[in-house]
Amino acid sequence: MPETEKETRTEPAPESWEYSLYIPNDLRAVTVSRRTLRLILTMHGLIGLVDVAELLATELVSNAVRHTTGPAALRVRWSAGVLRIGAWDADPQPPEPPQELDQLTDSTDGRGLGMVRACSDLWGWQPLSRFGNRGKFVWCELAAGVSARVTQGLPQSPAHLIL
Repeated sequence: MPETEKETRTEPAPESWEYSLYIPNDLRAVTVSRRTLRLILTMHGLIGLVDVAELLATELVSNAVRHTTGPAALRVRWSAGVLRIGAWDADPQPPEPPQELDQLTDSTDGRGLGMVRACSDLWGWQPLSRFGNRGKFVWCELAAGVSARVTQGLPQSPAHLIL
């Protein structure tokens, strides 16, 4: 095959993929995670999910870094038209149950999982044990057409809810 044909041919995107980013217990890891997620989604042609996915990943990763003392990880998986974003941390204790967003407007803490619940199609957590290490995995899912649906359910100015 001539060289010019090789350069113009594109490989089909895989139907499913997964990335893991292991991070230290450092608040700067939240920004690194958010920017890495944006790059991953952009490279896979999922730019319509970027803004909501960044918000969700920021909440999950910041909880993992702020409320635990060990390492953490961001995991991103695409399968069957669903994006799953999750944060692993070394603390096996379950997260505090999320509150309704309208109950959190004056609160300075505890808004993260409320945002996750309000902006995702599904969320949850599970305990994890691997190679003798214990911890938990808090995750949420977005379907491919979620961005318009999510913004309709948020308050007019969600900026006061973001950490």
